[in-house]
Amino acid sequence: MAEYTPEAEVEAAYNTLQATFRSGKTKEIAWRKWQLKQVWWMIEENEQRIVEALHKDMNKPVFETTFTESMVIKTDIIEHLKNIDKWTAERPTDTPLAMKAVLRPTIRPEPLGVALIIGPWNFPISLVLQPMIAAITAGCAVMLKPSEVTQATQALLVDLIPKYMDPSAIRIVTGGPAETGSLIARKWDHIFFTGSVNVARYVAAAAAKNLTPTVLELGGQCPAIVTKTADVEMAARQIAWAKFLNSGQICLCVNHVFAHPDVEKKLIERMTFYFNEFKKGKTSEMTHVVNDKNFERLKALLEKTDGKVECGGELDASTRCITPSVVSNVTMKDSLLSEELFGTICPILRSSTDEAIESINSTTNKVVVISSTISGGVTVNGVLIHATVPGAPFGGVGDSGHGSYHGDYGFRSFSHMRVIARPTSVFSKVSSFVLPPYSPDRVKWFAVRNSLGIKRNWTLEDERRECSKGVVWKSASRALKLLVVIITLGLVDSKLEGRLGLVGAFNNLIGLVKGK
Repeated sequence: MAEYTPEAEVEAAYNTLQATFRSGKTKEIAWRKWQLKQVWWMIEENEQRIVEALHKDMNKPVFETTFTESMVIKTDIIEHLKNIDKWTAERPTDTPLAMKAVLRPTIRPEPLGVALIIGPWNFPISLVLQPMIAAITAGCAVMLKPSEVTQATQALLVDLIPKYMDPSAIRIVTGGPAETGSLIARKWDHIFFTGSVNVARYVAAAAAKNLTPTVLELGGQCPAIVTKTADVEMAARQIAWAKFLNSGQICLCVNHVFAHPDVEKKLIERMTFYFNEFKKGKTSEMTHVVNDKNFERLKALLEKTDGKVECGGELDASTRCITPSVVSNVTMKDSLLSEELFGTICPILRSSTDEAIESINSTTNKVVVISSTISGGVTVNGVLIHATVPGAPFGGVGDSGHGSYHGDYGFRSFSHMRVIARPTSVFSKVSSFVLPPYSPDRVKWFAVRNSLGIKRNWTLEDERRECSKGVVWKSASRALKLLVVIITLGLVDSKLEGRLGLVGAFNNLIGLVKGK
């Protein structure tokens, strides 16, 4: 394999994808299902090669590769195959009945076109193939550009994609920063990028020139908050696991920890215990830092810290391994907080160093924590879990990116919801009053009835009182509906002479209440 795909080959692949999409081939549901099943067999028949490639690139253990690469891809394929008929089906609009009768509107999900997917190096297979699965389900043609940093994995994908996928609709190219710059300058119908904030700015700027929609899956300084009332044992185990998994090279890994002063000491002790427990003294069984550049970056940050290294801190440049480390007495101005760490180093900050965090930790109400912060997702009493919820969107906000995928949300990211109206002849007759020549008398026909009782001089306080009434009314309405269901079931049971046992159970309950 040449180091990078020649420009002429990239051009030919691009033109092929454009022609294939225009032919309508990728819109056929049978073709989409066939390609999804091909992805399954690509993983199933090459799991050992995947393990070997990731071990060569990052020393990734077999379990981590299976858990974070192969398994998540297969799970995704199953979900998409189960739901593709439902997701792609033409659906009715939420339109008032009268308008629906005369306009007969529907929404038809249609593929955006030819999509470019640029993958990262931290999960170089799953974070390339998962977006591809969504794009295929939506009916797009796809150009894949895996990370050049993980060379063995890149070479494996370059070998497998043409063997398993339809080469007229799914292509893979390779390249470094210069080649990627040339690639994103082309006109695509969608660009899906996973990577750093800095590179994302170039991707977004290039996409904007062609008004190309994007999904940007980026990183961020994701903190964990350990409150005074937290289960410290569980928190320590979860945070240590997040830092150990893939050596902390995860976009939503815990970057640093805000710990309440009352629990800080115990948290450090238990994190130290779990780090030692996880590695059992064998760093050879850990995923290593991906390359020398990132190893030296983490080394420099650790050397500059004003904090105290409580455990770990051992560095082996020959294997690019940094043992999981806990660093205490860290402030927001410390070198370790100057950028996203993306490694096994875990700074601990006392919550009093930041007034905002202190105010959050002053309450045990997790609702306040969620409502007072902005993030792509939140996991309460755990780490990373929100990103694994089936059917839930995964994506960032602000500098962590925009757009989302996983399940139906990925399908929608690569789709356009096309509205189709089919007006009846009745509508044509009724709507003739909008045609010229115009008459001032017709204006009154356009009046919108105030059906919601919108009152003049309505204040914010008035609205708050109305909203509070709404909550009470909804609760009462739900209770009434439940009562109706219970009564209905009771009547049915009576007709069946108590064979359902509901009347008897209800009488027993009344007896218990009276007995008390």
